[in-house]
Amino acid sequence: MLSDIEIAQACKLRPITDIAESLDIDDAYIEQYGRYKAKVSLSLLNDHPDRHGKLILVTAITPTPAGEGKTTTAIGLADALRRIGRKSVIAMREPSLGPVFGIKGGACGGGYAQVVPMEDINLHFTGDIHAIGAANNLLAAMLDNHIYQGNALNIDPESITWTRCVDMNDRQLRMIRDGLGAKINGVPRSDRFEISVATETMAIFCMASSVSDLKARLARVIVGYTYDGKPVTAGDLKAVGAMAALLKDAIKPNLVQTLEGTPAFVHGGPFANIAHGCNSVTATRMAMRLGDYAVTEAGFGADLGAEKFLDIKCRLAGLVPSAVVLVATVRALKIHGGLDKTQLAHEDLGALAMGMPNLLRHVSNMKDVYGLPTVVAVNRFPTDTDAEIALVRESCRDAGVEAVICDVWARGGEGGIELAGEVVKLCEEPSDFRFAYDPGGSIEDSIRAVVQRVYRGRDIEIQPVAREQIDRLSQLGMAHMPVCIAKTQYSFSDDKKKLGAPEDFTVTVREVKASAGAGFLVVLTGDVLTMPGLPGVPAAEQIDVDDNGKISGLF
Repeated sequence: MLSDIEIAQACKLRPITDIAESLDIDDAYIEQYGRYKAKVSLSLLNDHPDRHGKLILVTAITPTPAGEGKTTTAIGLADALRRIGRKSVIAMREPSLGPVFGIKGGACGGGYAQVVPMEDINLHFTGDIHAIGAANNLLAAMLDNHIYQGNALNIDPESITWTRCVDMNDRQLRMIRDGLGAKINGVPRSDRFEISVATETMAIFCMASSVSDLKARLARVIVGYTYDGKPVTAGDLKAVGAMAALLKDAIKPNLVQTLEGTPAFVHGGPFANIAHGCNSVTATRMAMRLGDYAVTEAGFGADLGAEKFLDIKCRLAGLVPSAVVLVATVRALKIHGGLDKTQLAHEDLGALAMGMPNLLRHVSNMKDVYGLPTVVAVNRFPTDTDAEIALVRESCRDAGVEAVICDVWARGGEGGIELAGEVVKLCEEPSDFRFAYDPGGSIEDSIRAVVQRVYRGRDIEIQPVAREQIDRLSQLGMAHMPVCIAKTQYSFSDDKKKLGAPEDFTVTVREVKASAGAGFLVVLTGDVLTMPGLPGVPAAEQIDVDDNGKISGLF
């Protein structure tokens, strides 16, 4: 059996100019990065006919070690839509180097449903994330330099909220003390790094609609507070122009293709457990403008990526999805039912039945909380029995949705034709799209609404530090902003050990900070971290390159 990278390397790619031509994109809008990658000018959104394709969100059940295949399904679905004569375009996130070299591996799909060139996309791609890191760290350097050079803005070093970043899992940088040694080395203070994809810079990058909008958002970034409690912004530090200069090319969406030649915009890469987990607004709008069906995905389970896609991205960008695809596997559901991952190859209807509430809660959220037409895509494994598949189908039908078997990993678009047909049907159904909460009340009300309506928890517990931060942000007039809740991806709760569909739990809020430029508040819960660490055996140990530049081990 070929590995993902071997399948991708065996594919004969079409020149990116051909992919652009299939979307009626004139050469004037294309900036090529070699033969198979290109950036597309933002001016296309203003110059191209104003068409709005159907927006399809692909999300998933709560992730497990068994894997679910959300990105693979999104890619295969877009290929399948093309096979049944529908003009589809993908909009998805760029992979972060942290997971690529850590435990998760690449993020370009798998099997015969991949975006390519997968090696380039998983590694440096067009340099977007590097540019985001450079802009982020430029602001950090200018902030500390301002304090060192006399601190005319009267910034309290112990109130600084802006962090440095690197796009790598590195637990050593979670908490540091810098500026040590002689006075010339800076002002000593506590500091920390975040992974680049968890930063506000990444969030702003994904939400910005133009260079002018980017600059306006960067100007609103709060880097810390004065000794008398007033916020200090990137605009106050006069850092906006230089940051925007570093990002001016990066904000143009990247155009690539699937193994079957379906156009794909791969742009922006925030994590969904610690950030808002969606690709850029500009990439989504381009996909909707150029295709009849725009297929996008949001990270991790629907309680994280989908909630943030709907309550943050759709709210702030004015997007309205037409349908939701909820990805599940029998194997993952059996883990939610208490089965160990070593026992998944054998039929166990009892464990499957015990795990089904996880899937059904996500289904209920999409249908009943957000009012969206929904279909369940079941990625079938060879070990899944007919009885297990029948149980999933019956349970979903009882919940008012269809469960469709999906085999895009092994068969590409052909394995998703039934799913594509169901999605087309759902897109024609009326929807009553609505948000899970109205952020017009207090910050606590918004957090509690997500916990109670989406996670189905009992309440929230706000720790003293978070209480002070909420009070300060409320006084600054930020209570109207939606909340981006950072929590474990492995549970509806903030405790990763609570699998399935837990109830009657409390979510602990330990920190709340403003992403004023992005337009939302970040709420850290439980023990979630914004700088991951490498596992005991990092994926990096298996990655290599030969004398001809051919990469191996990258999935």
